Amino acid sequence: MSPRAARSPIARLEPMTAGAMPISDAERRARIDRAQRLMAENQLDAMVIEPGSSMFYFTGVEWGLSERVFVMVLPAKGDIVWVCPKFEEDRALELVRFGHDIRTWHEDESPYKVLAGILRDLAAWSGRVALEERVRFLLVDGMRQEAPAAHYVSADAVTIACRSIKSAAEIALMQRANDITVEAYKAVLAMLREGMTKAEFMSDSVAAFAALGVVGRIGANFGEHSALPHGSSRPRALRPGDVVLMDGGCSVEGYRSDISRTIVFGPPNQRYRDVWEVQLAAQRAAFEAARPGVAHEDIDAAARQVIVEAGYGPGYDLPGLPHRLGHGIGLDGHEWTYLVKGNKAPVKPGMCFTNEPTIVLPGEFGIRQEDDIYITSDGARWFTQPMPAIDQPFVGA
Repeated sequence: MSPRAARSPIARLEPMTAGAMPISDAERRARIDRAQRLMAENQLDAMVIEPGSSMFYFTGVEWGLSERVFVMVLPAKGDIVWVCPKFEEDRALELVRFGHDIRTWHEDESPYKVLAGILRDLAAWSGRVALEERVRFLLVDGMRQEAPAAHYVSADAVTIACRSIKSAAEIALMQRANDITVEAYKAVLAMLREGMTKAEFMSDSVAAFAALGVVGRIGANFGEHSALPHGSSRPRALRPGDVVLMDGGCSVEGYRSDISRTIVFGPPNQRYRDVWEVQLAAQRAAFEAARPGVAHEDIDAAARQVIVEAGYGPGYDLPGLPHRLGHGIGLDGHEWTYLVKGNKAPVKPGMCFTNEPTIVLPGEFGIRQEDDIYITSDGARWFTQPMPAIDQPFVGA
């Protein structure tokens, strides 16, 4: 911890991860079983997944992504088969808890021939092989050369259907991540000072999350840079009267939070208050619209209508709300499904989203608050309570 952090509100923070329960092997087994049922329904013979959040979701295995092929192959029936560099086999044996068939390849051999052999053994040589959306082209190209008779298709019907519906255990971990993020925000907001840079703000946030026992960060943009929804790369020190738009979060056992807050460094003028009140009303409208059976796009439309009726837009035009209302969240900060015009799929219990209307006034400032929600059988629930006022970033604060 830096000397400044040691003298700051960060020094009073304590870890908040005690009691956070990892996803159990029983739940992961149930996920694999569900995936195989969906594979059967969609006439898929095998599914290929590279290291990343989907591999972790189904198996708990975390593995670095590199040019050395390490993959899992899930058949429609039977156990997972793994492909692993030979010199990494012992490490793989330590990590793998589902499927004990680990097929290896030496550095002078082709991993794609090993994969082709697996497809042959699974009777998927000329079948439908589903690829998780982040499987890289080098893997697909290698498989096509070694197993050209297979039909390579998207695995979205399996992965999205599984991962977009969160269990109670997943929601509990996301709740913990959100609770921790609130405490990190409180610490770094207390450290705002004239002349502070964005890099200093982020450094303070990283230290706050570390003190709370997790890895995370919060970015900030000051003044006119807040009009860019994801900020500017240009240096800009904090000045009195600046709008301060912040966005960030952390993860607990892999499950993420994503919270934005917008305040004013100093007393907010009436123009700031007026714009802020419009985006608060938009966020509330979206929350009230979010319930099972409602189309994703209708939730976006509920927020956007408030903003357009206040004189912004129309639609996604500036000044106004230029981006979708929100995105799914879970093991990835951005994942399926999306609250955006054109997504007519109905919302289902267990889905988790960000609710983040922004009002952008180009060249002036932007206002956004972002809180995460989850869908229950009778409507939406907040992971965190929205800001009560532009000068009160948290309930009770």
